[in-house]
Amino acid sequence: MEAEAGAPGDKKQISYTIESMPTFISKGRVLLYTALIFFCVSGYFLIKKTEVAPMIPIVQTYHCLGAHATFLCSMDHFEILTRTYGPHIAMQNLKDEYRTRPEIVSDCHQLTHVIGNTAVDREHGDIAAAFKSGDSFCWSGYYHGVVERAVKEMGEAAFIAHTDTLCAAIPGKDRYSFDYYNCVHGLGHGIMAVEDNELFTSLPLCDHLTGEWEKKSCYGGVFMENIMEDNRTHFAKYLKKDDLMYPCNAVDTTYKEQCYLMQTSYALSQTNYDFKNAFNLCASVEPAFRDTCAQSIGRDASGSTVSDVEKTVLNCSFANNDNQEVNCITGAVKDFISYFHGDTEAARLCRALPERFSVGCSATRTSYLKTL
Repeated sequence: MEAEAGAPGDKKQISYTIESMPTFISKGRVLLYTALIFFCVSGYFLIKKTEVAPMIPIVQTYHCLGAHATFLCSMDHFEILTRTYGPHIAMQNLKDEYRTRPEIVSDCHQLTHVIGNTAVDREHGDIAAAFKSGDSFCWSGYYHGVVERAVKEMGEAAFIAHTDTLCAAIPGKDRYSFDYYNCVHGLGHGIMAVEDNELFTSLPLCDHLTGEWEKKSCYGGVFMENIMEDNRTHFAKYLKKDDLMYPCNAVDTTYKEQCYLMQTSYALSQTNYDFKNAFNLCASVEPAFRDTCAQSIGRDASGSTVSDVEKTVLNCSFANNDNQEVNCITGAVKDFISYFHGDTEAARLCRALPERFSVGCSATRTSYLKTL
């Protein structure tokens, strides 16, 4: 199985995380937040300077319980924790609460955005400095949040003037590492913040980047931001409940691939995760993008089950034919590697497949692992 266009480590390919999704109490929100997962592909776990962890006062322990268990309360909690003690402490607290609180699980990617937002504020807009405190937990939302806030604060004119330098100091640019990918992908999130979520004016701003790989990674951030609709702090302008493949069927051809690598996350969230329907939708899009669309379903087949082997295999089995299933498996195995930041569980996935799919799955696993 071939890697999808734009994966980190391959200049000729375009990766997506979208980002991109777990099945929890609020499965829909998490599915949208990870779409990524290829777009949200986890970057390296950066081994950075170690902060001496202070004791967290009782007033800063997680308190969003009962009637206060709201997203806005959680946002405030992690913003204050990051501002006061730094991102290492905030991320550790998030991981601790993730183990026992379904509401944290469902909002995890967006909460890591909040921590990233606040971390780059602490560094006075210095993206590379904030990345040094990075953590790829929950599909690299921290990194996306860092770049999102930095770009939003600089505005459109400054972004255009400095586009190619914003991620230049991130390690791994020469080999298209996950760190570098997460930065360039994050530019798309930031552009949407600058443009007030106007997708059709945001996409051309990505074209100010010099490299084709960089442009496409940026497009992915734009499309991921578009589907991160939660009707609480984010209201998407370019999604249609009666046309689940919109805006992919409306954007210029240049942008379509990155859109279709994301859009199934939204489609599934609107159809109670009807994977058979999603495969039918992918079969109806422009022929050149049908494989891409099926790979996007694969990411969601993994993400919506928190990368459960048996459930992921079942979700991909709803494909209409072997070609769709192969592409679904391609997307799924990459999401397994991104989620677990390794290939142990991905190997289990490949072994669980029928023989006609397992060899290709293993080849994809081996090649994709090299980008970590």
